[in-house]
Amino acid sequence: MKKEGSIFNYRVEKSLTESSGKLGRSGVITTPHGEIATPAFIPVGTKATVKAVLPEAMKTLGAQALLANAYHLYLQPGSQILDEAGGLASFMNWAGPTFTDSGGFQVLSLGVGFKKVIAMDDKTFRSDEVIAEKKERLAHVDDDGVTFKSHLDGSMHRFTPEISLQIQHQLGADIMFAFDECTTLHNTRKYQEKSLERTRLWAKRCLVEHGRLTKERASKPYQALFGVLQGAQYEDLRRKAARDLAGLDEEGISFDGFGLGGALDKANLGTIVSWMVEELPANKPRHLLGIGEPDDLFVGVENGADTFDCVAPSRQARTSAVFTPRGRVNITNAKYKRQFAPIDESCDCYTCTHYTAAYLNHLFHAKEMLGATLATIHNERFIVRLVDQMREAINRGEFYDLKEDFMGRFYGSKD
Repeated sequence: MKKEGSIFNYRVEKSLTESSGKLGRSGVITTPHGEIATPAFIPVGTKATVKAVLPEAMKTLGAQALLANAYHLYLQPGSQILDEAGGLASFMNWAGPTFTDSGGFQVLSLGVGFKKVIAMDDKTFRSDEVIAEKKERLAHVDDDGVTFKSHLDGSMHRFTPEISLQIQHQLGADIMFAFDECTTLHNTRKYQEKSLERTRLWAKRCLVEHGRLTKERASKPYQALFGVLQGAQYEDLRRKAARDLAGLDEEGISFDGFGLGGALDKANLGTIVSWMVEELPANKPRHLLGIGEPDDLFVGVENGADTFDCVAPSRQARTSAVFTPRGRVNITNAKYKRQFAPIDESCDCYTCTHYTAAYLNHLFHAKEMLGATLATIHNERFIVRLVDQMREAINRGEFYDLKEDFMGRFYGSKD
């Protein structure tokens, strides 16, 4: 049950089911800080900033909301600081909705050293003691929570479901995520089962704490809480997780939406997403965590995900990789040294309407910081606009025409 006067809602506008039998849909999420038309890509500002770009620029390029990381903001500058500043949006001068993840992903990345989980292959080794090569285990999981070592100064810390929710309430995001254990595809089936039950019990604790904090902080805008579904590559576990979390009701408090999380086998992404979505209520939004490659976004939208987040557009931009309609290219390549035209003639971003590919080529070779800024603006606009186009195509009944045209050009051409 939400507190009186709370503003959080989701409504479906049009469904792909009408024409294709698929689970995709367009809709609108209403939050205290504005609406999010879905499907939507949510750029990641891990430490209350999208690296190299002003928050105002993110609004100009079409971002409807931003996502920040509870773990990183807890360590620096501290969630209390953001609370005193009026919350995440006020602190970073962002006039729009915000998301915070729970810190659960750090259980994976700190615990086993794998940073990029989407590309994992489910046919490789199995072990209950997974650790990436040449990595130190910085996080240890038990049934009550996680003890971890700060990557900043080596100090020891403890996250439990209650602590994660306390931090996220202080951060003040419109949408928060329940604390979960994010496993890898390398863990054994036995461990996945144990972890799934642990995450379910943590989800119950999150709901109770969310209810307590919502009452305690009644003067603050309502913050929605999404449950996070795990289960790796196993259909029965994914479906069970969805049913379990969709059915939770603790003292009249249930989840406002759901995060589709965990390590995913890229080759089976659509199938795994559909397993979860088929079990979830249609009147609540679904966020696919950590997904940002164009082909994955099409698959996610087609199979019922409403929102997405990923660091890929900004991270790749800082390495001089930029998106074009005919694929991702490296702007430092010699062919761009004399391209006195935009990266993408069809792009309406600030970078493409003001600067040439030759200028970006120069900036990266000269190691000027402006190169990362201009490339990030372009990449974020490219992905935000792509998902916007998917939403518009769903509404027009032309989603599959868009998909065929885009995929053929983006993945069918070589730089």
